[in-house]
Amino acid sequence: MPQTDDSHSSALPRPVPQPRSAYAVFRPIGTRWMDNDAYGHVNNVVYYSWFDTAVNAYLIEQGALDIHHGGTIGLVIETQCNYFEPLAFPQTVEAGIRVARIGTSSVRYEVGLFAQGSPMTAACGHFVHVYVDREHRRPCALPPALQAALQPLRAGAPRA
Repeated sequence: MPQTDDSHSSALPRPVPQPRSAYAVFRPIGTRWMDNDAYGHVNNVVYYSWFDTAVNAYLIEQGALDIHHGGTIGLVIETQCNYFEPLAFPQTVEAGIRVARIGTSSVRYEVGLFAQGSPMTAACGHFVHVYVDREHRRPCALPPALQAALQPLRAGAPRA
């Protein structure tokens, strides 16, 4: 019987659910019938869509992102998710958002997905946007409106 080498994975700390207090802003997201898979819970790929939806809706509402005419757009270059409890239709999910890192042209967003009213994440993860010039697709400095919208999301920022 072959043995598995778990020494590689044990070097990293095991992800754990996060509390609501770890996130700055929350957005409700309704699950849809089509989100469920054959196993009766939301399929893993949907979680990544929720990450994108929560962050981009926030940025649009803050006037920091114009998806149709803005000169700067965010391209995802990295994404990751850890799953702790299943979510399923019909259920409302609450996406908590925070920013872990702001670079010259990139931002690491962290998103926690909560079953409505639950104190701990059912899943949490991150994605990194590199902001680029829409026309040439080359990295550019974060616009001032985006920088301002990100400040309330910074990890460790005072919560209202």
